Amino acid sequence: MAAAEQAVGATKEDREVEEEQVVNPWEVSAGKGGIDYDKLVDQFGCQRLDAALVDRIARLTAHPPHRFLRRGLFFAHRDLNEILDLYEKGEKFYLYTGRGPSSEALHLGHLIPFMFTKYLQEAFKVPLVIQLTDDEKFLWKNLTVEESKRLARENAKDIIACGFDVERTFIFSDFGFVGGAFYENMVRVARCVTINKAVGIFGFSLEDHIGKVSFPPVQAVPSFPSSFPHLFAGKDQLRCLIPCAIDQDPYFRMTRDVAPRIGYQKPSLIESRFFPALQGENTKMSASDPNSAIYVTDSTKQIKTKVNKYAFSGGQDSIELHRKLGANLDVDVSIKYLNFFLEDDDELEHIKKEYKEGRMLTGEVKQRLIAVLSELVARHQRARAQVTEEMVDTFMAVRPLPNMFG
Repeated sequence: MAAAEQAVGATKEDREVEEEQVVNPWEVSAGKGGIDYDKLVDQFGCQRLDAALVDRIARLTAHPPHRFLRRGLFFAHRDLNEILDLYEKGEKFYLYTGRGPSSEALHLGHLIPFMFTKYLQEAFKVPLVIQLTDDEKFLWKNLTVEESKRLARENAKDIIACGFDVERTFIFSDFGFVGGAFYENMVRVARCVTINKAVGIFGFSLEDHIGKVSFPPVQAVPSFPSSFPHLFAGKDQLRCLIPCAIDQDPYFRMTRDVAPRIGYQKPSLIESRFFPALQGENTKMSASDPNSAIYVTDSTKQIKTKVNKYAFSGGQDSIELHRKLGANLDVDVSIKYLNFFLEDDDELEHIKKEYKEGRMLTGEVKQRLIAVLSELVARHQRARAQVTEEMVDTFMAVRPLPNMFG
């Protein structure tokens, strides 16, 4: 949907910002001031995730809320309250998230939904399905079918390394799994969505090949338990919660519109902000620019170089000026990364206060970030080294999960 359509009654300046902001599953570009999440929530029609909901999650699960919740990094939702109402009455649900495998290695932004989904799985003790859309990457990227399938398997190893419970988790690739009940649900969805509707939601053009137009039902139907008869036979009304970045929202707006028409429950969503590139929120992390992101394959030396050289600073141009004026935390990438990855709330607030007031220098903040990221990446690398081909086979095997709600 064109942002300008949302700008009725706005000022000329507001319209210019909105026209520059593009957020959809294949393109995220910020306006001059970065992503305007308030406008995005209004445009998409989702709800803000407030402190009362965070407190309720903590109370129902008897788990402290994840830092992504505490700090508003997962900030929006659709019908999360309904999932929690049912859970409070003793009814379970399942989780669904995914990954489009277009690169050999994941960067830290790719890890965000998996880190959060692991927390949800542990806190609520519920099953999880993870979709690897190797077909999507074949359709959108210059990849062969074989390469897309290979990357899906490699990415599965990084996902498994996040620590998911094999007794509650099913990972599947579309090329390997689509068929049967899953395909039946795909065509049920497809028959309910006109070309006109798909263009309105996804922005397809007459130049796009029909493979792209036909893909959205593939990402929609893992929201329906009947797509997985080996897991959820007889549980067609089981609710689904989808943790994802907010750019994936268009898929599930479509899904939620169709679900009641084909006899299924609408999925609920919990949606995150975007993880910024090292160069700042107005720059996109890109596989073609390895210096735009920290990858899970980076060495400590590479992390140090990238942070010191490329992480955009909100500090002043000279020490004297910095001591006088302090840092602009709104644009400082090191602070944004620490907001995602530094667990200790008190330490984070101390760093923010000292840096903002000029007592802490950019170099000192970057040194702390380097330590945090180096530990995170090294821990991930150790975990991934333990993932065998047999473990991947087990996670991806079409099998019942007898203890999935235990």
